Amino acid sequence: MNDLDMDFLTGSDDEGSGRRSRGSSGRSGKRGGRRRRRRRNRGGFLAPMLALIILVGVVGGAGYYGYVWLSDVMVADDFPGQGSGEVVIEIKEGQSATEVAQTLEEKGVVASARAFTNAIGDAGKSSSLQPGEYKLRKGMSAALAVGLLDPQKRIQNRFVIPEGYRVSDVINTIAKETGKPKSELLKASRDGEALGLPAPAKGKAEGYLFPAAYEFTDRMSATDIFANMVERYEKEVSAIDLEGAAKKLGFTPHQILTIASIVEAESGKPSDMGRVARVIYNRLGINMHLRMDSTVMYAHNTKGIAATHKQLEIKSPYNTYKYQGLPPGPITNPGMNAIKAALNPTPGPWIFFVTTDPKNAITKFTEHESEFNQFKAEFERNWNNG
Repeated sequence: MNDLDMDFLTGSDDEGSGRRSRGSSGRSGKRGGRRRRRRRNRGGFLAPMLALIILVGVVGGAGYYGYVWLSDVMVADDFPGQGSGEVVIEIKEGQSATEVAQTLEEKGVVASARAFTNAIGDAGKSSSLQPGEYKLRKGMSAALAVGLLDPQKRIQNRFVIPEGYRVSDVINTIAKETGKPKSELLKASRDGEALGLPAPAKGKAEGYLFPAAYEFTDRMSATDIFANMVERYEKEVSAIDLEGAAKKLGFTPHQILTIASIVEAESGKPSDMGRVARVIYNRLGINMHLRMDSTVMYAHNTKGIAATHKQLEIKSPYNTYKYQGLPPGPITNPGMNAIKAALNPTPGPWIFFVTTDPKNAITKFTEHESEFNQFKAEFERNWNNG
């Protein structure tokens, strides 16, 4: 059998020899080759398609079960009912909803932190949480827990410190409202470092317990309560830039607070405060003794509007009849009106003032000593007549 016959039988080309089959036998060989190649190509095309179909099926099945799994994961555990018992939860200053959620889960109030964050987010109250203590129940739904954390439902115990109270008055008020022993409160009030008092206070809280309404809880210590009051003072005076304003006047914040405390004690009403402050500055400006009865009373740890001759003899740096300049520190805890008056005294030449009618809080001002003596006589008449 020759080479041509072999080519016909095999349908191949001898590329190495450079010969190509011709004629009918060569064409037939080519068609056979194409048929075989087509069959091979069909197999090569169908196999990947089949693999792809199988893969899609597998992925589709996995996707379905993955979806079911993710759904189970995304649906947070939540209790269905109102819960039972009682749990007191404290929200601290600056805590986020996520941090509160973790506390609720740890205390067994909600089934999961995620359930609570989802519920408070749905209610649009994520930013409405306020510090305080709240009564909740164990095993309650997250949505109900959100409702009980409403600021209006806080456990509220309040006391009010009026303007002009001394530390001793503050202690009496707190003891009455909280039930804490006075000895414990007195000790706490003297721990300047724990309370965050500024260095010029020298450990004395007088003047730095800002008068306002305060809330407290049974968990709060005496130190916590006083520290909150000092913190409130810092917040209030920072808002008016006490340090910068005092510097412009040539005084320290502690000195301004001392002036404000005298203004608070000596003023019959808020409208007098600016003029009382002016008298203080005018006397300091001419190196005159302040001669304030309120400071003498503070030295005696008593109260009154007119010191006796005997009381005026006390040897105390708070006796502004004997010692020139400002006393060492505040004699009351002044309110914001008095502090602002100390920073912005009413312009005027007054050197003297007398509360001529204490019952009706009428105070008169003058720059003349003769008129001052007339005011004193008027005061004595009214005082003696009750």
